[in-house]
Amino acid sequence: MRLLKKLKEINKSIYTVADIQKITGYSRNVCYVLLNRLISRDELVRLKNGVYTLPEKLGDIELIANRLYFPSYLSLESALSKYGVISQIPYQLNFVTTLKTKRIEIMNRTLSYHMIKAKYFDYYTRLDNGLFIAIKEKALFDLIYFSSAGKYTFVKSYLNPDKIDMELFVEICKNLLSDRELPGFLSWLER
Repeated sequence: MRLLKKLKEINKSIYTVADIQKITGYSRNVCYVLLNRLISRDELVRLKNGVYTLPEKLGDIELIANRLYFPSYLSLESALSKYGVISQIPYQLNFVTTLKTKRIEIMNRTLSYHMIKAKYFDYYTRLDNGLFIAIKEKALFDLIYFSSAGKYTFVKSYLNPDKIDMELFVEICKNLLSDRELPGFLSWLER
């Protein structure tokens, strides 16, 4: 089918009905019929209402999750685990966003998006596969930020501080926090 070939050429992690309309030029209703046919033949997967992916993209749940609620970046325990700063692998994927806090269930995984003020939405990078992820020191900052506000629970003993560049961490804290906020924030590590 021409649509399937086009989707593979575009090489996005997710597609919306609007994307399909742009590609085909068909009405929304006709696009839904096409999408349902592809789904029934297992050539396309419905992630949630109006959002689809190709079966071969299912292995990259982090990238799919990153695109489902954008702007966002992988952070907190999810990023720290990926970097080897904590040895535990969290069940849910944790993202930081400037949008409202939200939880989504996709493919038997919980995706958690935690809202942060825009002034703190920084110090992330884009991996080769397109995933936006906090640098490890910023992931730790985010962890302390949400934990100290009572919005996130984390067991500090899981953390391997030897894998964190503490000078960079303190620099990030100084850049993002006021002089009044800084001492209390940094003391969280010592508790």
